[in-house]
Amino acid sequence: MADRLIDIIDLHKTFHLSEEVQVRALKGVNLQVTRGEYIAIMGASGSGKSTFMNIIGFLDTPTVGKYLLDGIDGSQLDSDQKAEIRNKKIGFVFQGFNLLPRTTALENVELPLFYKGGESANSLTSKAKQLLARVGLAGREEHHPNKLSGGEQQRVAIARALINDPAILLADEPTGNLDSQNTKEIMELFTRLNKEIGITIIMVTHESDVADYTDRKVVFRDGMIINDISIRKTKRKPAAIKH
Repeated sequence: MADRLIDIIDLHKTFHLSEEVQVRALKGVNLQVTRGEYIAIMGASGSGKSTFMNIIGFLDTPTVGKYLLDGIDGSQLDSDQKAEIRNKKIGFVFQGFNLLPRTTALENVELPLFYKGGESANSLTSKAKQLLARVGLAGREEHHPNKLSGGEQQRVAIARALINDPAILLADEPTGNLDSQNTKEIMELFTRLNKEIGITIIMVTHESDVADYTDRKVVFRDGMIINDISIRKTKRKPAAIKH
């Protein structure tokens, strides 16, 4: 398919804890993702969802099987090539925000482009300001993280994840440190970004009310996908966030 972004074929991951002890974290996972999808990855602790996300984020390598991102086979890349793919094609959003505390919101967003190089300082700053405005932080560019609420810090992290125009946004429990109101606002922001700019979003969450904002739920158990459900958003609205 021309619009397929991710193709995962018979993916296995085994961790060797010792000569006698092995843990099979993934056991023959198959998954296809088309451009513009908005997906929740769900499952209990130890189900394999975090290992799966590490592999699709080019942070780990499968023991057996194939993972293609935009036609690129991750199993054929060395660590430097994987780092380049992460920088060019993947935006990460984490539960803990991972902002640099001594730099402003604007500087935090600019950082990936600063390391990438190739853009003028004016162009870089202009793009970062536009993204901060898109996530609702116009006028807050010069604030340091300790002067921003948790929801605002996560908005900065989302803007930073988008600065390189990635093919995919990977979010790992992005509302885990937020109260119910900020959770609702961040999920509405993800939904708007998915619809307005067409960014593909894959989000790990253990909360069903958060997953209700997505268009597809993929559920892991014991290293395997046990459910893959597409949701017709025209017929339903997300449930109220509960905390």
